[in-house]
Amino acid sequence: MIPRRPPMTFIALVLLAIAAAASLFLGRVNISPAAILEGLFTADPNLAHLVVMELRLPRTVLAVLVGAALGLSGAVLQGLLRNPLAEPGLLGVSSGAALGAVVSIYFSLATAFSLATPLLGLAGALGAGALTFALGRGGTLSLILAGSAVSGLMAAFLAMALNFAPNPYAAFEMSIWMLGSLSQKSWEHVLLAGPFIAAGIAILATLGRAIDALALGEDQAASLGIDLDRTRLLALLGVGLAAGAATSVTGSIGFIGLIAPHLVRPFVGYQPSRTMLPSALFGAALLLLADIGTRVLHTSSELRLGVITSLIGTPFFFWLVMRLRRVAP
Repeated sequence: MIPRRPPMTFIALVLLAIAAAASLFLGRVNISPAAILEGLFTADPNLAHLVVMELRLPRTVLAVLVGAALGLSGAVLQGLLRNPLAEPGLLGVSSGAALGAVVSIYFSLATAFSLATPLLGLAGALGAGALTFALGRGGTLSLILAGSAVSGLMAAFLAMALNFAPNPYAAFEMSIWMLGSLSQKSWEHVLLAGPFIAAGIAILATLGRAIDALALGEDQAASLGIDLDRTRLLALLGVGLAAGAATSVTGSIGFIGLIAPHLVRPFVGYQPSRTMLPSALFGAALLLLADIGTRVLHTSSELRLGVITSLIGTPFFFWLVMRLRRVAP
């Protein structure tokens, strides 16, 4: 008898646990494993305790939340739109969050209120998602075209903000923020983004039956009792909350929402709903591993997370193209 392979959810959980542990033990400050364990389980205000509890632990928790949000959003959107390239950026959510954050930097709101950047980023994500839904209610193709138009509009406003930056420092801050990073993130950012990400994930988790039906086509899904407008609205709301809140605190991080569903899909029978949970777990693990890379790669300044994910994601898509060429008739 051929032994059964372990389910993808179990593999993803193991990988996530290993990545989370590595995230606590690895960093630019060299601390022994024994000191880190002591810092985790004691309240002594020593260096190990401060590094672990105030720097590495919130960074790890935020990476798990953000990666899960992006991975799940990508899986739902790929099923909803029946498009293997769908991810939060396709519907303008990521660009809207980036624009909101850049506005706070442009007008120096971030200096007056430390959480102005993530709050305006979240507002921008929800606003962009609402605009996409309002313009794309005619069907899947209309939604994709509306998302592309909104993304282009947000990108134009971002370029305008950079062009008219009030000073070189503001332009630098905008550029650095758009590269994406988990550096200098605290429990405040976790508490701000966490409830919105959790709400978005809860909404997206209810859409499994709908995206399974949509795999048969919109007419067939409607005949099975799926309310298409309601499904699109819930998907955009869930992605806006989850991916929008994630982007608003970390900056633009690409490819996680694209890669995670593709990694699990061949192992779950290509059923859209079965990719959702493993995609969220793999998204969290991938983002943690990428963030560890930003810390252990010694460069003059910390390598930004968005750069690492792009370097990982681009070769993956080259491989995907070559694979499709081999299996295409």
